[in-house]
Amino acid sequence: MEPIQAAEALDFSLLALFARASLTVQIVMVLLIVASFWSWAIIIQKFLTFATARREAARFDRAFWSGEPLDDLYDRLSDTPSGASERIFAAGMTEWRRSHRDDGALIPGGVSRIDRAMNVAIQREEGRLFRGLSFLATVGSTAPFIGLFGTVWGIKTAFEGIAMSQNTSLAVVAPGIAEALLATALGLLAAIPAVIFYNKLSGDAERVTGNWEAFADEFSTLLSRQLDGEA
Repeated sequence: MEPIQAAEALDFSLLALFARASLTVQIVMVLLIVASFWSWAIIIQKFLTFATARREAARFDRAFWSGEPLDDLYDRLSDTPSGASERIFAAGMTEWRRSHRDDGALIPGGVSRIDRAMNVAIQREEGRLFRGLSFLATVGSTAPFIGLFGTVWGIKTAFEGIAMSQNTSLAVVAPGIAEALLATALGLLAAIPAVIFYNKLSGDAERVTGNWEAFADEFSTLLSRQLDGEA
């Protein structure tokens, strides 16, 4: 009964397990905790970013399809475009105006330049949208193995303590094993949300960029129709 009573007397709270862990395991735990907090910061920031992008896109769509002349809309938005859709539209309209000669005729290759200008703007906005998601993917794929390393190291340290004390009682074995397993738990705690929200946010980002690309195609079609009418 004495080994069991000694084990029960030990403090198995998370802070106590962290304090008793070896320096290597403590470093692993701190690294995983920081990665988890950083992941949640990215997740929250991305949810806010995507919500803002959807609101801006809906507002711009209403303005674009309101019947207002495109030149007037461009003059109103070009100085301070507030959203990605507005910046993509402004990039296309800027190239549209640059592609006309003084007599009003379109410079050859103007339509392809307009398409490239909008594609560059879309790629720029896409880079902003996907920024940070690679960190979630990295945490999701590496955190379990980092935690496993901490567990293996903690178990190794526990067995070294058993060999030095020549005592295999529960009071000697349990603390070291518990500290080691805490590293694995922290690794899973960091990895699981990172993987789930990486997949969720990647899908959301692809849908948003798909809407931008669809708008660019529609806008290019409108400009082509206008050119055909002028011809």
